[in-house]
Amino acid sequence: MIISGPWKLQHFEIGEKPPLELAAPGLDDRFWIETNVPSDVHSTLLARGLIDSPYYGHNDAKCRWIERKEWWYRTTFELEAMPGEAERIELVFEGLDTYASVFVNGHEIGSTSNMFRCYTFDITRIVREGRNTIAVRFDPLYLHHRDKEQLEWSSYTKERQWIRKAAMNFGWDWGPRIVTTGIWGPVRLERHKLAKLTSVYAATLSARAEEAVIQVSAEVEAYRSGTAAVAVARLLDAEGEEVASATLSVLDAGETLVGRQAALRQAFPNAIHTKGAASAELRVACPRRWWTHDLGEPYLYTLQVTLLAGDEEIDRYEQPFGIRTLELSLQQPDGSPSFAFILNGIKVYAKGANWIPADHLIGSIPESTYRGLIELAVEGQMNMLRVWAGGIYEKEIFYEECDRRGVLVWQDFAFANALFPDFNRDFMDNVRQEIIDNVKRLRNRASLALWCGNNEIDWLYDMKSAAGDITGDFFGETIYHELIPGLLAELDPYRPYWPSSPYGAQDGYDANDPNHGDRHNWQVWHGSVYPRMQGEKPLLDYSIEGVTFKNFKKDFALFSSEFGMHASANRYTLEKNIPEGQFTWGSAEMAYRNKDTNHRKGILLMEGYTGIPQDIEEYMNFSMLTQAEGLKYGIEHYRRHRHRNSGALVWQLNDSWPGTSWSMIDYELLPKASYYYGKKFFHPVLLSLEHEPGEPLRVWVVNDTLEQLEGTVTLTVHPLVWQDGVAEAAEASEDAGDRGARQFTFTAMVPPQTALLLGSLDEAEALVGLAPEEVLVELSAAGFSAPVNRYYLRDPKDIRLPATELDVQVDEAEQTVTVTVSGQAIARLVKLEMPLGQVRYSDNYFDLLPGESRTVRLRHPGGLPLPWAALRVGALNAAAGPGKRYGGRLRGTLLRPRNGTRRPSVRFF
Repeated sequence: MIISGPWKLQHFEIGEKPPLELAAPGLDDRFWIETNVPSDVHSTLLARGLIDSPYYGHNDAKCRWIERKEWWYRTTFELEAMPGEAERIELVFEGLDTYASVFVNGHEIGSTSNMFRCYTFDITRIVREGRNTIAVRFDPLYLHHRDKEQLEWSSYTKERQWIRKAAMNFGWDWGPRIVTTGIWGPVRLERHKLAKLTSVYAATLSARAEEAVIQVSAEVEAYRSGTAAVAVARLLDAEGEEVASATLSVLDAGETLVGRQAALRQAFPNAIHTKGAASAELRVACPRRWWTHDLGEPYLYTLQVTLLAGDEEIDRYEQPFGIRTLELSLQQPDGSPSFAFILNGIKVYAKGANWIPADHLIGSIPESTYRGLIELAVEGQMNMLRVWAGGIYEKEIFYEECDRRGVLVWQDFAFANALFPDFNRDFMDNVRQEIIDNVKRLRNRASLALWCGNNEIDWLYDMKSAAGDITGDFFGETIYHELIPGLLAELDPYRPYWPSSPYGAQDGYDANDPNHGDRHNWQVWHGSVYPRMQGEKPLLDYSIEGVTFKNFKKDFALFSSEFGMHASANRYTLEKNIPEGQFTWGSAEMAYRNKDTNHRKGILLMEGYTGIPQDIEEYMNFSMLTQAEGLKYGIEHYRRHRHRNSGALVWQLNDSWPGTSWSMIDYELLPKASYYYGKKFFHPVLLSLEHEPGEPLRVWVVNDTLEQLEGTVTLTVHPLVWQDGVAEAAEASEDAGDRGARQFTFTAMVPPQTALLLGSLDEAEALVGLAPEEVLVELSAAGFSAPVNRYYLRDPKDIRLPATELDVQVDEAEQTVTVTVSGQAIARLVKLEMPLGQVRYSDNYFDLLPGESRTVRLRHPGGLPLPWAALRVGALNAAAGPGKRYGGRLRGTLLRPRNGTRRPSVRFF
């Protein structure tokens, strides 16, 4: 039974009221604040109008008082009948944030000290028939760390090293400090008779096309010795039909007793809680295997384990289950190093992003947000998400959606960028139980591909020691290199484990080794100088050359698990949260949206690529364009080397607040330009142009599918400006020559799971007398399906891009917008905007040739009406004109060049 309330909430000064007074069943809490569970204190106060939105302006600083108070939750529940002699009543909290004392009917039943654990309390003796009262007191965190030793290193704040709580709540380089508290997970009342299932584990031992073998294990606890029970394991297909079953003898009433056990059990039958376990194999003929969505169907069976005492069902476990094998390969067939995921015998090229909590207010994230983000990830051609160590072990809905949609999960344990006190027994006991709880909870998930010990700690310990920031021991090392792998060997032995990310350190390199393990590329954006050897003092290069995304081409990592660059959030997301008059480039409020350690990096990156923005419009567009083109540049490089590189996970998929960050999707679930670019650079079939100024144009096809591709690839060189009358003529002709374009064709026969260089052209041959600043190059395929890919041969700041004209037609009934270039110049970065969150655009941030049209479908996943009157459509080089926001021809004028160079203008209407 879910205890849904109504719950009440109130705060007190430390020690203001005796705990037993506030926990008393008869306390008058009519004037307390009504709240929801799961939730958190901040969300409740915000919903009741007692605080302003912590995401608006600088309001997060106004909420700091919350973390200094003592907070109490209260509710009641009805018990229809008292437990019988062989029954137990248990109160289960799936998430308490963080230091809590729990009371039932005025009795303190226990305390908690870990946000990540599930806590179960036996309340059989203190419940009563009818109304019962639950009270939960949350201590302010400072009471539990103020007298603790401060270890040498912990990013952003040293108070968190002793506290098992989401690190990002204390502030990170993409989010503010908002230290939450409250009941963030569901609360359940469970009634058990005789015995209960304490654990179910199912692992696919083999999954051939003819037969799959699944090992199912069950653990049981009986409340009285001498209880006999069996567990029946069944595997049901999607239609509910049984495909395999086995009976597990988990509790034997006649077990062998030694010494005085028999006498003690007879004298004290309730004193000995018998524990039992058993396992069996399920054999499934012609199984339907679980695949990532890009390789096949993520088919799910249902695993059902029923606990029977005689003919009576006394407990049940049920969860979707995917039949699949998954390995982490560290060696190629030729003996060379590798870091690749092998799913059902097939190598997966991992394409995706890093996941952070979808809100700083973790307890209040709606399930629709999880569904929306994972749906966007799948539509964006991603097949892997890495759950980052500074957040949480995610909620069930996250893994359910990844299972259902065919997305692999790289799961970090919750240790990020700090030293942790592994010398302290109490701390380690707490961590041990955290690991056990979460491994048991998640290990049956088909999507769960890898356990990873921590984020960046092994790597940064060496760097900070070499820099002199750490002079002592590697505290925490035994967690990742002894405790976790030891527990996994017992609890989840069939799933790979990796101690840290990044992790390598072969041949003298540091843990961010390009030739072993996975790698984080923070040369791009952060300016970290690579390669670096162990013990070598770290270097930073804050220069245009030091931070540019062109450095991706120097990276030949085996697996790229973190890399990226900033981009602005969308207009709506920023305007909604910035006070009037402050939505300007360079304002204090805009600077506050950026939590990165040095704001120069973004300026340097844009200065070298688009030029420095002069106003807020240019900042939004230049940063988005730089991020999109930069990720395209890097990921296409990695994928062209798929014989060596086996994965590219962008930092980061999403945001936890409305700021500017590395995310591809902003806080309002509005994708940035990089997301739409990603539909191409993550597509299973990629047409890729490798080129640097003055060098040949090299044409590649990357085939991640299991089928051979046969056909042709055409390289078309389009002038940025067409001759007079070309736009009209293009509608009546498909001849590229009529448009002033030149075409070159390459034969393509590309084996499965291969990157193949089809051929190359000298730059001068491809340009046919045109200047490289005046062309767009397009790759298209015939004979097989692949998205068209477009390139410019010079950076935006150097391209000669005159103004163009757009026609915009809206069909509100069909919820479509059709954009056509009616001018004679290409339209660069066409963007559609509405002042509404979560709007889905079938396409956005795209380029159009003169005469070319693109119809974009819009929808809101929650069914909200779209604000058509407020629609904005623009492009970098489409100047505003008078008249309607849409439905008329939009005329532009030639843009004034800056510093002698024609630069994109940003004008919206």
